[in-house]
Amino acid sequence: MSTRGETLHAPADLGAGASERSPARLPLVIYVLALGTFLMGTTEFVVAGLLPEISGDVQVSVARAGLLITGFAVGMIVGAPLMAMLTLRLPARLTLVLALGVFAAGHVIVALGSGFALLLAARFLTALATGAFWAVANVVATRIAGPAASSRALGVVGSGAMLANVVGVPLGAFAGQLTGWRGPFWALAVLGAAAMALIARYVPHDGAGERAVSIRSELSALRSGRLWLALAACATTNGGVLGTYSYIAPLLTDHAGLASALVPLVLVGFGAGALVGFLVGGRLGDVRPYATTITAAASTTVILLAICLLSGYAAPTIVLVALLGMFGLGANPVLISLAVRFAGRAPTLGSALTVSAFNLGTAAGSWIAGLALGSALGATGPAVVGTAVAALTLIPTIVIALVHRRRPAPGL
Repeated sequence: MSTRGETLHAPADLGAGASERSPARLPLVIYVLALGTFLMGTTEFVVAGLLPEISGDVQVSVARAGLLITGFAVGMIVGAPLMAMLTLRLPARLTLVLALGVFAAGHVIVALGSGFALLLAARFLTALATGAFWAVANVVATRIAGPAASSRALGVVGSGAMLANVVGVPLGAFAGQLTGWRGPFWALAVLGAAAMALIARYVPHDGAGERAVSIRSELSALRSGRLWLALAACATTNGGVLGTYSYIAPLLTDHAGLASALVPLVLVGFGAGALVGFLVGGRLGDVRPYATTITAAASTTVILLAICLLSGYAAPTIVLVALLGMFGLGANPVLISLAVRFAGRAPTLGSALTVSAFNLGTAAGSWIAGLALGSALGATGPAVVGTAVAALTLIPTIVIALVHRRRPAPGL
């Protein structure tokens, strides 16, 4: 039986004299897990580029077809903690393989489906599997990399999803234009099956000495105040950044005067910045986790404020959008690592709740930003909302750092 409940200790804000140093290279399995998150990051957003084709084929409006994105987000919010609990007593490797199997099956159903209700149900099912994979993959990566490299490992695993925005989603949309919208779903199904084989080959068995845990012991993590602070930071970070990003196109075209044909290149810049931010943030988080989260929150707030003030000028806005990806999402692997640690003997639930918190923040932030877009603020409305929400991240991150200073202990 798996324990996914071992306590994961890690040095906090270590100096140069840290007793444990981060290894020069991460194990290959970390990159295999990143492949899984790449596939799942691709499927989450590839629908956005295929909505007109899907709506025409299944004979629903584009707005209704957009529920395929919303339904996926809801499935992630609900599915991550739910599936983490339901698979608690399964070995981690088996859970990852089963999640990828459901992922592949869900894409086959979508590729073959003709009714919108069936497509929506299949997307929700795929989201449940995605939530389970992501939650367990974070715990496995943390365990395998060790305390001194946990944030870096999570940065690599999470970078798979960031790379999806730079490569996977654009390629999926392009392929959908050439082969029909079902083509990318067939491709993702095949790649999901291939990833199953890689996970089965490279993810090690759970250690024989690891202790099985109960749902009750996992739920005990909910008593950790620091866990809830980390989750709040996850929600506000994504809410501020992705709420703004969701409506960046009208800001670029209507306010900055950028040609619509250039908007995809700006989005690629955001994705590239996020990829770099994840990798760099993960490295910094292993040494200075609290300073990294506070600096990222403060920098994100300043960048969003600058976007509000300079969005009438194309060149600085393009640069600021790339920086928003870098600083706005760079602290995410550190927040995941902290949540896993603060969950104590329930790292799987802690990891799962970060998935829910990120998606909840994205959903809420995008909704509020959409309301702001239709207000008197116009195209700058989402950035104004994003600035306010991102600034809220400073509250939990500063409180976490203050609590740590008052009660230093080994392993946080």
